[in-house]
Amino acid sequence: MSTTSERALQVLLIEDDPGDALLVREMLEEAGSGIELIWVQTIAEAKPQLTPDIRCVLLDLQLPDAAEFSGLDAVLAAAPRTAVIVLTGFTDQARGVDAVAHGAQDYLTKAQLEPDLLARTIRYALQRRTTEDTARELADSRARARENARLERGLLPVAITHDDSVQLVLRYRPGRDRALLGGDFYDVVQCPDGTVYAMIGDVSGHGPDEAALGVCLRVAWRTLVLAGTEEKSILPLVAQVLEYERAEDYIFASVCMVRVAADHRSARVYLAGHPPPLVLDGAPIRQRAGVPLGVLDDYVWDAEEIPLAPDWHLVLMTDGIFEGTAAPTTAERLGMEGLIELLHAQRAATPDAAEWTDALIAQVVELNGGPLADDLALLVLCGGRTEQAG
Repeated sequence: MSTTSERALQVLLIEDDPGDALLVREMLEEAGSGIELIWVQTIAEAKPQLTPDIRCVLLDLQLPDAAEFSGLDAVLAAAPRTAVIVLTGFTDQARGVDAVAHGAQDYLTKAQLEPDLLARTIRYALQRRTTEDTARELADSRARARENARLERGLLPVAITHDDSVQLVLRYRPGRDRALLGGDFYDVVQCPDGTVYAMIGDVSGHGPDEAALGVCLRVAWRTLVLAGTEEKSILPLVAQVLEYERAEDYIFASVCMVRVAADHRSARVYLAGHPPPLVLDGAPIRQRAGVPLGVLDDYVWDAEEIPLAPDWHLVLMTDGIFEGTAAPTTAERLGMEGLIELLHAQRAATPDAAEWTDALIAQVVELNGGPLADDLALLVLCGGRTEQAG
């Protein structure tokens, strides 16, 4: 069986004059072009023939069911990736130029047809069609990249801090398919009295719509914190924003919110369907993940209060970091326990939070045998106790 690449180049001729059609066929045979010509007399007959196998169309501008550029419009609408060469009986080259401006790849006047010119024009038109498609795909790719960059900047803001009492390590790594931007987001806001609010979240699904919703939720959260909203009301209000802004009722978001007291002696943790933060040198979070935002109406999330060690570290994350494999040769997931083991090993190697965070991410990717399927976000808060003013 012959493959597509071994088949003759198929060209569709739309021409109502049998004499002109015969002339085109003889010229292609004389040129030894290896082109398989298919002849129809009207646009109506042509439409069923415009399959992906037809690489080029030779189109007469004057047909029984089309005049001026209506036939060209019909062909381009039915086969937008097919090269079109306009044939005209007019000797005025301006007519052909107008056809090219209208979307054709080239034009030929019937009075000037000759075998080599016809075969060469078809080949050049195909090359121009390929070049145009490549340029368009490149432009689309660049536009998507710019849009993703704008969304990522919205998802991953500059933290608002007023002093150096809390050190931050913020990391984000896109998943394997960078065209499918995820909805991971985080934010940190320090209030004038020294209280620190931090959050990390993940919108269900992937893509620009989910990423845009993540930006919306993050901005809403930041606005509520800056406005001094009562702590327990923040997540319910963000959930309302999600309900108003989401495109479909089934879309939800998981969120972890932490409030570190101004004296850094304790923190309160709110979990809305999200993995709990890791408390290094402290007791693990006992509360369950809870209900994600957007699942239940009028839900109020409870907090778990935890003590903080004199030199404390809180690690907030999205699930992308522990959903990779435990080794390149296995399908077994790394999981939270595996992640904790890796984290303690990396932290033992260096006290610098940024260094062990980067080493942790690199090791997770290595164990996965390559880039992770899902995006990951990691937010590390490091601090120490301070004396309350007053």
